Amino acid sequence: MRPRRRVRCRTALALGAAAGAVLLAGCGGGGGLRSTGPAPHAVGPARLWPELPPASAAPYDYGEGETARIPGIEVPDGDVHRLDPVAVVRAGLKARSERSGGAKDLPPDTVRRLDACGEEPASCPVLRPYFRDLTGDGKDEMVLGIRLPDQQISVRVYKPEAGGLTRILSTSDAVISIELAGRDLIMRVPSAIRGYEYRTAWSWDDRQRAMLPTRDEILRMPSPRAPRTPVETGPPNPVPVPDTTATPSVGVPAERR
Repeated sequence: MRPRRRVRCRTALALGAAAGAVLLAGCGGGGGLRSTGPAPHAVGPARLWPELPPASAAPYDYGEGETARIPGIEVPDGDVHRLDPVAVVRAGLKARSERSGGAKDLPPDTVRRLDACGEEPASCPVLRPYFRDLTGDGKDEMVLGIRLPDQQISVRVYKPEAGGLTRILSTSDAVISIELAGRDLIMRVPSAIRGYEYRTAWSWDDRQRAMLPTRDEILRMPSPRAPRTPVETGPPNPVPVPDTTATPSVGVPAERR
């Protein structure tokens, strides 16, 4: 859980504008090509304040790269579909990782409701699981959500390996939505700026053997369209109906000349 939201946008500077920036506007009278004008000069990156020493540690724990082996959970066939989600979360309270672990990951009230899931299923904080192969090894991972206070959700991903279960992602935030797109888990989070939202994509990193936030960006949301006001046309004009009860008039033929 992060005390503050920070933006870590990775913007690629478009280089090579000078090569290939000549746009073709069409053909000339003699079949030649015409240029639309000179191409802009490419501007390389400039490092600011190079005398500053580089940071040696992150300002706070973002949760990236944090994994934990879940004790007491066996998956001999690698099929996480058969696991009990509540049992997985409860066993995870005893797991230990390098930076955190145990009941500190969940608030005390959430732990109490977790222990009462059998007697009070309606108040159980564990949401229904989803399954997706996020690591590309041909086996599904289990994606779990846990309701926390202040409308926050703890998202956790579990990978079957070596006959057991490993937690490869654990992060918490107040979310707008959580999506699975390909092998990415995407979290949309409200921003303090009106009309914007944060969007973080977590992806499997084979070197770290964990899910890492490969994209973290703030995006402008489209303005909602105002509903169209219906145009009142009123009732349709009545169509006159011919009177069939009147005596038809007999026409007199014109005199031949």
